Amino acid sequence: MTLKIFLCALFCGVFFSSYTQEKSLKTAQDCNFTFKGKITDFHDSSPIIGASLYIENLNTYTTSNLEGNFEFRNLCKGKYVVEVQHISCDTKRITINLDNNVYKEIFLEHHLNELNEVFVKTTSKSETTSIEQSIKKATIDNFSDKSLGDALNTLSGVSSLNTGNSIVKPMIHGLHSSRLLIINNNVRMFDQEWGDEHAPNIDINSSERIDVIKGANTLKYGSDAIGGLILIRPKKYAVIDSIFGSTSTSFNANGLGGNINSEIVKTYKSGLFAKVQANYKQFGDFNTPDYMLTNSGLRNINTSFRFGYNSYEKGFNAYYSFVNNEIAILQSSHIGNVNDLVNAINSKEPRVIEDFSYHIDFPKQTILHHLGKIEAYKRFKDLGKLSVQYDLQINRRREFDLRRGDLKDTPVIDLRLFTNSIQTDLEIDTFDNLKITSGLLARYQQNNAVSGTGTSPLIPDFDKYDAGIYSIINYNLNATSEFSAGIRYDFSKIDARKRYDINDWEETYNYDEIFPEFETDVVDGTRILTNPKFTFHNISASLGYSKRFTNDVTLLINYGLATRVPNPSELFSDGLHHSAARIETGLLTMNKEIANKFIVSLERNNDNFGFIISPYFKQIDGFMQLIPVGITTTIRGAFPVWEYNQINAQIFGVDVDVNKKITDKFDYQGSLSLLRGTNVTEDIPLIHMPSANFSNNITYKNNRLNQLSIRLQHRTVLQQNQFPDYNFYTFNAVQQEDVFVDISTTPPSYSLFNLHTSAVFKAFKKGDLKVEFNVENLFNVAYRENLNRLRYFADELGRNFNLKIKINY
Repeated sequence: MTLKIFLCALFCGVFFSSYTQEKSLKTAQDCNFTFKGKITDFHDSSPIIGASLYIENLNTYTTSNLEGNFEFRNLCKGKYVVEVQHISCDTKRITINLDNNVYKEIFLEHHLNELNEVFVKTTSKSETTSIEQSIKKATIDNFSDKSLGDALNTLSGVSSLNTGNSIVKPMIHGLHSSRLLIINNNVRMFDQEWGDEHAPNIDINSSERIDVIKGANTLKYGSDAIGGLILIRPKKYAVIDSIFGSTSTSFNANGLGGNINSEIVKTYKSGLFAKVQANYKQFGDFNTPDYMLTNSGLRNINTSFRFGYNSYEKGFNAYYSFVNNEIAILQSSHIGNVNDLVNAINSKEPRVIEDFSYHIDFPKQTILHHLGKIEAYKRFKDLGKLSVQYDLQINRRREFDLRRGDLKDTPVIDLRLFTNSIQTDLEIDTFDNLKITSGLLARYQQNNAVSGTGTSPLIPDFDKYDAGIYSIINYNLNATSEFSAGIRYDFSKIDARKRYDINDWEETYNYDEIFPEFETDVVDGTRILTNPKFTFHNISASLGYSKRFTNDVTLLINYGLATRVPNPSELFSDGLHHSAARIETGLLTMNKEIANKFIVSLERNNDNFGFIISPYFKQIDGFMQLIPVGITTTIRGAFPVWEYNQINAQIFGVDVDVNKKITDKFDYQGSLSLLRGTNVTEDIPLIHMPSANFSNNITYKNNRLNQLSIRLQHRTVLQQNQFPDYNFYTFNAVQQEDVFVDISTTPPSYSLFNLHTSAVFKAFKKGDLKVEFNVENLFNVAYRENLNRLRYFADELGRNFNLKIKINY
């Protein structure tokens, strides 16, 4: 009994001693501080009710009241990490150093779509008044082993200018090259896009969404989007701790090739993220329904890396991509002279047909393209978002011809283009119904015609300087109407170094009288060194209006004034373009293009029944075109001469899209594109205009049966009957007579059917397996496409069986 009393007394003594020591310690540490504040919305400063605040060090919670206020009491001196959460807001973590009472206003942002993954719907647009269409990730995956141009061909009003089957150059409403702006990860692409056979150096597997803007909402990116804008967007990742990725592969019977693409993404709750992606693609010789296309394979290696920090108030984004393309050019398209062209046109089969091979022989192209950028942004309360971006691109293009002797492995064209830009954008969104976006741009570009090719450079050395400033306003007139307006000024200066044949300089073009200031004292035999310098000032503008009616119907009206300066090819081309087998000649007298664009779109966005009807009209003054003007004889033979000139042009047409839900499992989609281009100056059709075409798609979907999808696709392209007559006669040395060269008459109409099937299987606990089987050109139709520059030499591709497997993990 005595022992029990003793132990009880000892326990009480120890407890009392500990309690008094802890109390004295807390008193010594001054644990009477308070941390209080207010939780408000970053956008409009309204109080946020019911926000949860958690001090991680103490495992202590509190919430904000009806006024957004909160309070923690009896805190000790020290450093605390506080996590702030609210439904529909981004979680925020802050650190406070407490050595006295602290009051702090904490801003949260309800616009969670700025941070989380974006699930694109058909109503999602870059601007409310913009007339545009989007390609989602699912469609991009269908073209994982094809090109950007192939994917864009699925949209109404979009076609392509092809060189064979592997070089696909996008066109919007009949316009391409320098009249289209391609924005990749917020960087405007500069990859010597002036050439007809220069396709964009982009791996679409690294993108999440592709927007095609047909209207006038393009001023943010440049003044020269006469045709339109292609906006390639990356994915936005949720601010969570996660790691995920995917691997896909494909195999094609036609070309006996395919690709493999893999990517992995790591995201953090702090907002940090990183992504690595790589893709390898290889094909051998392709085949038509009747013969092999000798030397038509390709080999691509692409990779990209992206990392950054993502929060509403501030963040940064760094990106790098590398594209390495080796593309064979159909061997039969290599002609020595015009007589070879006549024989090719009159022959039903190519001149060279050999067995299948993966070997890429001459002629061919090799392209290396590096793109890097770093972008940072900061939001300022009661102002908006300020972004600053620097980007760098290096493009190396080499074109190889069939040559002999010491130069057989030396390119005939070797061009290196260096571009770097810095731009700032300020988005002011503090007003309820008004948003103002303004920006500045500075850019320097240098082209180097690498020596040692043994030929005169088609494009000379030049330096180009650009500067621009723009401002765009978007104003909500009421709950159903919005108005936008913008203006942009651009300054451009070109400083080139080029040698001309003295006879051409003085006699053919009279440049010695028109541009005496370009002459130097350097004369090398029959050639004179010149220093052409040009300066341009451009004004562009846009207006947009949107009106939403009942039944999901919206009316959009756009007007745009676009101005484009001559590109280096239009100014300086001078000589044999080997991959095109023609002499190309630019003119120093070229002036800028000025286009007035009008487009209206009536849209009904409804899954049960929807439609888009978009008529458009473009008046382009000073339209620069490359047309055949005759023939000339060189030491290698007679070649057609293509020369740039300027005329006034008009382009008008209409795009129509329709979707209808037939049953719960069957859907229909259709499209129609009509276009006519006119050379108003000469009252003849414009060259290289796409013909009328329409498509139909019927899709069966069964989500309960492994998301089974079966789609039958039909597309008809009508013969282009509106074309200019640039045919000519040439002397055939073998026949000893003049022969007719028909380079203008277009191929007949054709219809194609494709079959697409896919299913998704649960292969892993947190992943799935998607399998696709597709048949392209189902009935193995032999046809030729008017907009394929190699249509004189061979048919398009025959039937292809395609298998794709994608693993998400």
